[in-house]
Amino acid sequence: MFQINPTPAPPQRGGISLIFLFLLLFLQGCGVYSFTGAYTTAESIFVGSFLNRAGNGSPSLTIDFTEKLKEYYQRNTRLKIMDVEKDGQLVVTGNFVTYRLEPVAATANQAAQNKLTIGVEVNFTNRKEPKKNFKQTFSFYKNFPPNQTLSQLEGTSDVNEILDQIIQDIFTKTVADW
Repeated sequence: MFQINPTPAPPQRGGISLIFLFLLLFLQGCGVYSFTGAYTTAESIFVGSFLNRAGNGSPSLTIDFTEKLKEYYQRNTRLKIMDVEKDGQLVVTGNFVTYRLEPVAATANQAAQNKLTIGVEVNFTNRKEPKKNFKQTFSFYKNFPPNQTLSQLEGTSDVNEILDQIIQDIFTKTVADW
């Protein structure tokens, strides 16, 4: 009486595509969102030149850091980088306040390791949402062998790793709102 069809029906892909399209439109419609977790209704940002108030660090430290921070916002958001502070809906300025190499884990005659700590004080202004304004110090450190001096560390990938972590923390606090 009844005949069984041995071939299954082809999968329906239209439903999945429709859900994906809906999610994409939803995420785009409410503000500037990226898959890095960044979300803001602002359209522009000004990143001021960071100054070195710590007294240590390479001469190019502040310039390199400022440019890396701008590039991070450019790569991970749709914010337009502004050249003049008054044109930015978001404003990030600051200073290096800590750049210190200190001994940790001492042995009988010398340090078993040294720790480099870098701290950056950030002033953040959100002209669209002033309740999100803040002033905060972001710092990170890394341990090094005791035979490395501060001048040997400068410009190395280890120092860049510290700076990259600070940049990521600043980004997260300013636009990812975590």
